[in-house]
Amino acid sequence: MAHPLPRSVTVHPASRLQGRIRVPGDKSISHRALMLSALAVGESRIEGLLEGEDVLATAAAMRAMGATIIRSDDGIWRVHGVGVGGLLQPETALDMGNSGTSTRLLMGLVASHPITATFVGDASLSSRPMKRVIDPLSTMGAEITASPGGRLPLMVRGLCPAVPITYTLPVASAQVKSAVLLAGLNTPGITRVIEPIATRDHSERMLEGFGANISVEVNKGGRTIAIVGEADLKPQSIVVPGDPSSAAFWMVAATIVPGSDVVIENVGLNATRAGLVTALRLMGADIVELDPRVVGGEPVADLRVRHAPLTGIDVPHDLAPSMIDEYPALFVAAAFAQGRTIARGADELRVKESDRIAVMKAALVANGVPCEEHEDGLTIDGSGGEPIAGGAQVASKLDHRIAMSMAIAGLHARTAITIDDASPVATSFPSFFDLLDTLGGQATWG
Repeated sequence: MAHPLPRSVTVHPASRLQGRIRVPGDKSISHRALMLSALAVGESRIEGLLEGEDVLATAAAMRAMGATIIRSDDGIWRVHGVGVGGLLQPETALDMGNSGTSTRLLMGLVASHPITATFVGDASLSSRPMKRVIDPLSTMGAEITASPGGRLPLMVRGLCPAVPITYTLPVASAQVKSAVLLAGLNTPGITRVIEPIATRDHSERMLEGFGANISVEVNKGGRTIAIVGEADLKPQSIVVPGDPSSAAFWMVAATIVPGSDVVIENVGLNATRAGLVTALRLMGADIVELDPRVVGGEPVADLRVRHAPLTGIDVPHDLAPSMIDEYPALFVAAAFAQGRTIARGADELRVKESDRIAVMKAALVANGVPCEEHEDGLTIDGSGGEPIAGGAQVASKLDHRIAMSMAIAGLHARTAITIDDASPVATSFPSFFDLLDTLGGQATWG
């Protein structure tokens, strides 16, 4: 059983980390698997679904709009869908909790259905901008009334039939891309999204797997994804690979703690998500892919990670879209490297669950790591492999990735590091602290 995740947790230095672990299912794929299964006619089966709070919020929303979603005792989720165009009017507001992915993608679904849905969330989600999704969906004909600043709570009144558009992403965002494509599912004609910089492609892969008429063209202007509307989706059996964003913490932990040797099983290695593996290898990390394979159309492997000395690098800007959620873990790796790491090109971090640039800088500096803040990232002077000072309390700011990243930092600090509120970890990785114990780490609660 996972820890109940009370508010405060202190992570103590570890002598080494060793063992085999399996991280939860990929969060991005889990969201999409539930949504598309709910739009198919018939029963879909999902194995390995991430059962964190964010994904459960998606499941609850799809139930509220008519889908039948049941978890069997064997851990397999069975979804009886309503068909594209068949979403029902939810009786109450859709509570998205902390999940920006759920909110933005479901706004896309509602936008082209003849229903009205109100979206609410927790304090963190309610501070996050939704205008980037509101703009294209409004162009397709949806009527969206948002709180000041384009934030939650907001109401989406869908238009059916909606208007197909060709939309060029102003920022690299898989969530915005996916919202428009999902709106295009029930829109007559062809809806196109042009992304100058490639983002994670789980939506395209899964839409094709469910039988949507979707095409991807690569040219000098980037990628153009086109979807033919009024789709007829077929039910599927889906195996969700392990989440590379969750595996990231253990890749960094095994790399920085001397003597460590950890195997992380069943990690998804989609090229649009594997930027952290590339960056860590550029720094000198020892990461070996075991038994590479393809599961459900996604590349997967077991990763063996052993302690290795790291060297600071100038992180290539073009890696940012493929590791945007992993920057907090990368910042921790940089704190233990020899020399200076410059990690920029990631201004998107400012509008995540927290301002991850400012919050990670404050957390690292408080624990003895010299940092310089930029608008789009951090410059970090590493310890050369020596333990960092530690000893401070970190404010997680309701951000699960801040909490987990600084927990990993505590494994190789001279003095334990305390996270003021670890409860947000349940949104994506409820078993995180159990795995820390399994590998030889120690956390105390209260």
